[in-house]
Amino acid sequence: MRRVAILAETFVPGDAESRAAMAAAALDSAADPEQVRLLRLALRMMDLRLANVVLTGRPAALSAMSGPARERYLRGWSDSRFGWRRSAFQAWKRLLCFLAYADPGTADHPNPRLAAIGYEPALEPVTPAPTPIVSFVVPVPVGRGPVEIEADVVVIGSGAGGGVVARELARAGRSVVVLEAGPLVTEPSMPTDEMAAFDQLYLDRGLTATWDGAIQILAGSGVGGGTTINWTTCIAPPDDVRAEWARRHGLDWLEGPEYDADLAAVEADLGFAAPPNVPPKDAAILRGAAALGIEAAETRRSAVDCGDCGSCPFGCRRGAKRSTLRVHLAEAWRLGTRIIPNATADRVLIDAGRTVGVEATVRRAAASDPVKLRVRANQVVVAAGALRTPGVLERSGVTHPALGRFLRLHPVSILAARYAEPVRMWRGTMQAARSLAFLGGADGGAAADVPADGARARFVLESAPGHPGLFGVVWPWESAAQHARDMAVAGQIAPFIAICRDADWGRVTPTRAGRTRIDYRLTAGDVQALRAGLVAAARVARASGAEAMAAVGTPALWFGGPDRPGGDDGAFRAYVEALARFDFSPNRGTVFSAHQMGTARMGARPGIHPTDSDGRVRWAVAGIASDRVIAGLYVADASLFPTDVGVNPMVTVMLLARRVARTVLAEGRPG
Repeated sequence: MRRVAILAETFVPGDAESRAAMAAAALDSAADPEQVRLLRLALRMMDLRLANVVLTGRPAALSAMSGPARERYLRGWSDSRFGWRRSAFQAWKRLLCFLAYADPGTADHPNPRLAAIGYEPALEPVTPAPTPIVSFVVPVPVGRGPVEIEADVVVIGSGAGGGVVARELARAGRSVVVLEAGPLVTEPSMPTDEMAAFDQLYLDRGLTATWDGAIQILAGSGVGGGTTINWTTCIAPPDDVRAEWARRHGLDWLEGPEYDADLAAVEADLGFAAPPNVPPKDAAILRGAAALGIEAAETRRSAVDCGDCGSCPFGCRRGAKRSTLRVHLAEAWRLGTRIIPNATADRVLIDAGRTVGVEATVRRAAASDPVKLRVRANQVVVAAGALRTPGVLERSGVTHPALGRFLRLHPVSILAARYAEPVRMWRGTMQAARSLAFLGGADGGAAADVPADGARARFVLESAPGHPGLFGVVWPWESAAQHARDMAVAGQIAPFIAICRDADWGRVTPTRAGRTRIDYRLTAGDVQALRAGLVAAARVARASGAEAMAAVGTPALWFGGPDRPGGDDGAFRAYVEALARFDFSPNRGTVFSAHQMGTARMGARPGIHPTDSDGRVRWAVAGIASDRVIAGLYVADASLFPTDVGVNPMVTVMLLARRVARTVLAEGRPG
């Protein structure tokens, strides 16, 4: 703890011991024990004189160094030729800088760093008609056995897929139980600050990352899943992706009247509304794209009667967001669906190739020990998300050579554009504009100076409405003074992100502690797309009047700004050429992901598709897949995607979930 406090003070001076305690609590509750062990080992090595002689040539311990010496020492870790040192640096830097800016403080002692950057979050009004969901109370167990209840169908997960399925089944008269690993947070009790939001509504309290820490991953965890905390962007799957899925993966229903009807239904559920306003960060995209002659437009959204608060990542206290919590689950609950939060699905019960129920562990605030629950049901829909669904199936005895593989992340590169006037990325409509010009490669290649093989460099250009804690995570650190100086102008920054189509894939596997290990390494094609995204964003930023910009990484690559000379068109061309070579080796170029897909993908080929074209889970015997399915077992989330979809995935998840719901209804029976 002393060493963590030293790191906290070095990264961002002030309240170091408090942040060290918060960091330790977060790691203990949300990180895999093996990763915590590696971070502890790194701390010990920082204080071992002999280790530092080997690593740096100087026999100094971190705790004995002066402040400037500690900064030089940590810069050595950030730029080390050893990947594990860069991983450890980034893990501690991200966590401790997040805590420095996400913690709001108290009413009597507010966090002074937030006032220093001009951060004044809007207090979102509470809806007068909150969603009326009440958690189903699991009975007190009698004896040592599990509590048992019955249902027609169990849905594991309550996000974009699980919520839609639950509503469709409830409408048909089925008895449904929804198990959600996260909490139920209704609108009146939704967080008003970043710290509480990440603690309550994000997977692993926001600490999810690839095993090497090179890609930070944001995912929802709570009733409503990612739809509770997303930025409400609604984009239907591109035509070429639907054609690829239909022709190469056997999802032919994506090209016909069934798809058209489902898209119309999803649009009616979500509203697909134009933004009520276009904040400065999004206006810059529209202005820059227009100057360059490339496509850009306002974003359709799943929210109504809002556009001022900027609190979408904290949930939606005013009930304006058309999340599954507000729309699908609320209706399912009114129709009798039992929703059980804080319930981790341990395994699906399978007997002789047929589903017979689910065993779960329910954490109850009023009980010192968790309760074991067994739900008897002949049908189970797993919708725990692409990072967790494979684990549920594997713990249930499902084996398939492709299960957990083909993970797509939509890797995201970030260019921060600084403007002379205030931007305040955290206020107003979260994402009001986007450019799809670069999805096909042709227009994007010309506009973005995409390197060779531009057809592989496909991405969507959007804004990222970060609040100070997340911005503190993203922003490069070279010294405490530099980080504070750059954070002080965060109100003038518009972060542009390139959401890239994956050129390759990764995988998820269980750890010894029962958590999930995420392995994903950027290939040459991925790096090319990330670089092309930076180039496109830089061109849009310059055309929209940005006075400075930086490709975000360690180190950042700057153009213009105070103490950073910009230059004329020739200098900008040189900058663009440098962006096309930006270093995206692990924990150098900053990469994020908010979309996870493909780990139980659906399709017609048993060997590479763990689920069939209707979402039914396939058997594999001795590692050899067959076209035989496990009766009554289905998947209905982004795990089903045969490839990445290339755009924000919520609409596509809901489309596939409607298909799976029809399969469940066709094969089940009324309760």
